[in-house]
Amino acid sequence: MASQLGVGVIGCGNISKTYFQRAPAFRGIEMRACADINMDAAKARAKEFKLRAETVDDLLAAKDIDIVVNLTVPMVHYDVSKRAIEAGKHVYSEKPFVLAIEDGLDLKKRADRKGLRIGSAPDTFLGGSHQLARHLIDTGKLGKITSGTCHVMSHGMEHWHPNPDFFFQPGGGPILDLGPYYIANLVQLVGPVARVAALSSIPAKERTISSKPRAGEKIPVTTPTTILALMEFEGGAVFTFNASWDVWDHGHAPMELYGEAGSLHMPDPNFFGGELRYTRGGKPAKTPPRWDHPFGVPNENHPEGMMANYRTAGLADMALAIMQGRPHRCSLELANHVIDVMTGMLKSGETKKFVEMQTTCEQPAPLGPAAAKGLLTK
Repeated sequence: MASQLGVGVIGCGNISKTYFQRAPAFRGIEMRACADINMDAAKARAKEFKLRAETVDDLLAAKDIDIVVNLTVPMVHYDVSKRAIEAGKHVYSEKPFVLAIEDGLDLKKRADRKGLRIGSAPDTFLGGSHQLARHLIDTGKLGKITSGTCHVMSHGMEHWHPNPDFFFQPGGGPILDLGPYYIANLVQLVGPVARVAALSSIPAKERTISSKPRAGEKIPVTTPTTILALMEFEGGAVFTFNASWDVWDHGHAPMELYGEAGSLHMPDPNFFGGELRYTRGGKPAKTPPRWDHPFGVPNENHPEGMMANYRTAGLADMALAIMQGRPHRCSLELANHVIDVMTGMLKSGETKKFVEMQTTCEQPAPLGPAAAKGLLTK
């Protein structure tokens, strides 16, 4: 059995650097080539990380590429993933996986016909803090989870991203851009969602870029930037999920889960680590005993301090799962369900009606400390 699968990346923008930097730390994968519609971008990344720069067609035809990592812009995720599947490659996509659940279900049919795997980010729910939360829930420390809250609110991407246009077009917005982190984590903690409802708005019809090199340029906003949603889970739990790029400041925690025996205060699911606190009954919240999980160890400088960044963990888990014949955690079924939930929220915001989910999925297998260490080269 092969010990590694060859990986080719399509899309050499900002996020590609993280994948190339992190990949050597993980078993089961070897980065071999990269491609982009802008060959200069592909050549620059290839030179930086000692890879082959390919055209998209050549990368899809390359015999040493087993998995294509799709890091293109969201509006072409479906087309690029479909081409990779038709070329006989496994696919791992950045989030959002697709922009319509019909496209996700179509990719599933195509992959199933060819016996190929599809996976998708986010993989941050594999982080140490979120897996410790899963452990506390699975071992009954909180009792049955009955409700919870999620908040992801700021004043948008135009203040830091060099080309923020796509964030404010259909396929962007806080739900499709940031929602995957929250909803994937909720599904791995609580289970699949049954139905959703939401109110949505576009308070500002245009934005002014304040980041370089386009500071002062105005861009139109054509997708909701404030969404206030309700989620009902198959197991009976009910959650609120508020996502907005129209908020300058707030005092809400990123995620809180409320159980019959206690409450759980969780860090931002956009990151692998962070402080976790829980209560037992009415006692004061406390941090759990130290859990020796490798994906909670800070390994990267960040403006807010040292942080844990283990992106590519989901890709490595998928590669090893292919070789070991087991399910992978960042699965196609999970990705499709997350898309179903998010697009359901947007549809509800338009129709003012509850939206039933078209899909369901199994909770991903937990990734405890031993299993996480098994993904690493050392």
